[in-house]
Amino acid sequence: MTEFAADRDGGPGEAVVRPHQWGDFRCESRRVRSTSARIAPLVLVGGAFQTKESWGRLEREMLGFADVITVDLPGWGASPVLPEHYGTDFLADALGHMLDDLGLPSVNLIGGSYGSAVAYRLAQRRPGLAAKMVLVGTMTHIPEQARAMMCRSVDLLTAGQTEEFTDVTLGLLMNVDTVASVVAGARVRRFLLRRLLNLTPHDKEQFIANTQRLLRHEGLDLNEPPPMPVLVAAGEHDSFTTPGQCRALAATCADSWFAVVSDADHMLPVERPVELVDLIMRFLCGEPLEALEYLRTAERISPLVAV
Repeated sequence: MTEFAADRDGGPGEAVVRPHQWGDFRCESRRVRSTSARIAPLVLVGGAFQTKESWGRLEREMLGFADVITVDLPGWGASPVLPEHYGTDFLADALGHMLDDLGLPSVNLIGGSYGSAVAYRLAQRRPGLAAKMVLVGTMTHIPEQARAMMCRSVDLLTAGQTEEFTDVTLGLLMNVDTVASVVAGARVRRFLLRRLLNLTPHDKEQFIANTQRLLRHEGLDLNEPPPMPVLVAAGEHDSFTTPGQCRALAATCADSWFAVVSDADHMLPVERPVELVDLIMRFLCGEPLEALEYLRTAERISPLVAV
């Protein structure tokens, strides 16, 4: 038994779902135990259409070296819609509360897309909780072009114009000019198309509230950088959270790396899950990131300087 395999419910490979309460809102965690945990548990915080059950192969690959915890924060999954005036601080504090409930004094935070802002804020507010952090498809702020498309998607969905909403939202999540250059690009596009065309009424309410929250509270506080080591990763063809925007976020951190994954877009976790997990594992385990065949770039951005 490793130091990370403390007493807990559930055997190896078994998913244990636990309800939590933060304020007036219900949330849930899902924990799967690894048979060979080598590092502190991985906590995955996902994007707009991700739930705690939707990590698929990425989660399975990660179980080879760590326990995996996925979450439905307030406003995600089966939880009630979270009004937009609750900002990122509320979500970060909810996540911290869930990890406290689970008795986890140290974790590795992994935030993707929307979830990257929540992870970044938790790392600022609870710096002793995260040993290391990985952010995938992120930005310091929403550029005007992306803001306009996000507002348009909300307006179309509110008006019940499902096909038009789907076209605009697909244009945000995938670079239409490079689908053929992305690993599994056509398959991922078909998956997103089905998902967007088959949103339930609850899904639609959540998407509208969560997108309006992001637009209303979109600016990260960059005055207090997270102190732990941080890796920021981007797909080379991502036109929503571009490699340049991801690199700019990495530059705000005190101790950071930046990597660009080849033949990938914004949906990097489902386009190249094996390569992304290998990159994450190497970073978390302190292994070299240079000269990996699936990377266009691996760059040390902000080395921590002792004072």
